[in-house]
Amino acid sequence: MTAPFILAPSILAADFARLGEEAQAVAEDADWLHVDVMDNHYVPNLTIGLPVVQSLRKATAMPFDCHLMIEAPERWSIGYAEAGAYNVTFHVECSEDPVALARDLRAAGTKAGLAIDRDTPIEPYLDILPFFDTLLIMTIKAGFGGQRFMPELLAKVRTAREHINSGHLELRLEVDGGVDEDTIVECALAGADAFVAGTAVYAAGDPGAAVRALRRAAVATRTP
Repeated sequence: MTAPFILAPSILAADFARLGEEAQAVAEDADWLHVDVMDNHYVPNLTIGLPVVQSLRKATAMPFDCHLMIEAPERWSIGYAEAGAYNVTFHVECSEDPVALARDLRAAGTKAGLAIDRDTPIEPYLDILPFFDTLLIMTIKAGFGGQRFMPELLAKVRTAREHINSGHLELRLEVDGGVDEDTIVECALAGADAFVAGTAVYAAGDPGAAVRALRRAAVATRTP
């Protein structure tokens, strides 16, 4: 059975002074709330950290999809699980032992996600996918929102989808970067089933309506 699509608005594009309200604006239409954590070390940007996630957890019941763009994820990831994250994704480029960290995250009660940045080939990591619940493939260079979608990175998505299907893996294939009503179609056709969208949602006049439009565009790729 084909898994339903997941829409995950990114609060990186939201109004940081009104994060609770911004979460509620998409709560009825989105599936996850994507939380971009950046440390000014692995990526040059600095966003939010654990205290903000802990506070935001009190403001919404939405599942948190925490994307850690940070060095030393072994040190920090479990804290996000303990804060109530549904899914904690870390970058393979930053982890000394991705499988061990995935096991620790699952033991802490959260889903484990593996992120692959723009310049990282996916092939060396296909064999460890059974230890993960989510594979996030960047369709931009990690670090800043609002970047232009890079369609050439969909080759990784196609490779991952073929591997997931051939191995009958239960794994969400997520894309992050430049997703809008046009590019979500390309991503879905390549095999993605979870989509992070920041600017396309929060720069719209009605974020909830924007999420619904994105979902319609993705679902249309499955309509005969």
